[in-house]
Amino acid sequence: MAAEKKAVVTIDGPSGAGKSTISRLLAARLGYTYLDTGAMYRAVGLHVRRAGIDPEDAEALEAALDKLEIELSPAEGDDDVRVRLNGEDVSAAIRTPKMGLEASRISAYPQVRRRLTELQRLMAAQGGLVAEGRDMGTVVFPGAQHKFYLDASPEERARRRCEQLRQRGDEPDYQEILAQIIRRDQDDSQRALAPLRPADDAVIVDSSQMGPEAVVDFMLANIDGFAMLGEN
Repeated sequence: MAAEKKAVVTIDGPSGAGKSTISRLLAARLGYTYLDTGAMYRAVGLHVRRAGIDPEDAEALEAALDKLEIELSPAEGDDDVRVRLNGEDVSAAIRTPKMGLEASRISAYPQVRRRLTELQRLMAAQGGLVAEGRDMGTVVFPGAQHKFYLDASPEERARRRCEQLRQRGDEPDYQEILAQIIRRDQDDSQRALAPLRPADDAVIVDSSQMGPEAVVDFMLANIDGFAMLGEN
């Protein structure tokens, strides 16, 4: 692979655009580590919710974050990354639509973003990382060598999410999922702290009509092209 050995690749975009799937595939093709930041925020949301803490209570929130430990590990097959919250496997508990909204809500608090940004940057210290989220290329890793913004229409994202939930044995309501996605897009793009937007130097990728492998091939071509330009 022509990409830098210690490069950091960021993939930002809205909920349901396929960031997790693409990031896992791209990391595997590059031989890099996959950093699932969305799962980290979901875990924080679950932690705060279980503790019955009002996030507006800054002191209580800080205390909760001080006791927070999150571990990420590769999953088998095509499953999402495994997530342990203070030693407990919460991989299934955090992958619900409600926890997605909880993650969006909790991520708006500066204490949360500051704590997770610290953890994420520590994980990336050695490079060789594919980081996906909503502000990876704009806030967490502004100096990343390769930045992508992965998007898809709300309708396509809702369809994909419903299919994913059906495969897990659930019976999702498409209109409800679509409404949640639209609401989350609005919340993420309008918040004052680190709003969802493409980095100025990000490559925009619309995956509405593209399969995962086609998206990964497109990204790899951009990474390889960047590396070759750097060698000239």
